[in-house]
Amino acid sequence: MDSHGNSGMSGPPSFHPIGTVHCGRSEPIDDNWDSLPAIIELDERRFAADALLGLDTFSHVEILYLFHLVDESDANLGARNPRGRKEWPKVGIFAQRGKERPNRIGATICRVEKVEGVQLHVSGLDAVDGSPVLDIKPVMKSFLPRGELREPDWCAELMRDYW
Repeated sequence: MDSHGNSGMSGPPSFHPIGTVHCGRSEPIDDNWDSLPAIIELDERRFAADALLGLDTFSHVEILYLFHLVDESDANLGARNPRGRKEWPKVGIFAQRGKERPNRIGATICRVEKVEGVQLHVSGLDAVDGSPVLDIKPVMKSFLPRGELREPDWCAELMRDYW
């Protein structure tokens, strides 16, 4: 920080997608995401195939992407019932993984199927065709949660047919 308390950034951060999702699914229907494989194709103007070198030695990757079909004005900044289901409790947007998020960023851990040139083939990606990919990270055991996980009961019901 400089003497004025500025961090050196000259405005809000901007992100440039590293690639695009191709999956044949054009609508964000909330279930059966495992039914179609997906390909993440890197932007060939910025990346060569060596950007994915070694990624096929990992079983899983975490994909960060943009919910590009959600209008920024539709972002939920408070609480809601997940999927609009009144039988589930109203919880804050940060206590759920809905697509109407303030920055519209999605994150999913997917299985790596194969790497071909600038294409990463995955299964279990809950993004639609054309979704801009912001980042790809290998899943490493050391970064997984330590200790027991807990979640409310409604999560299991929500996820029953998700994959």
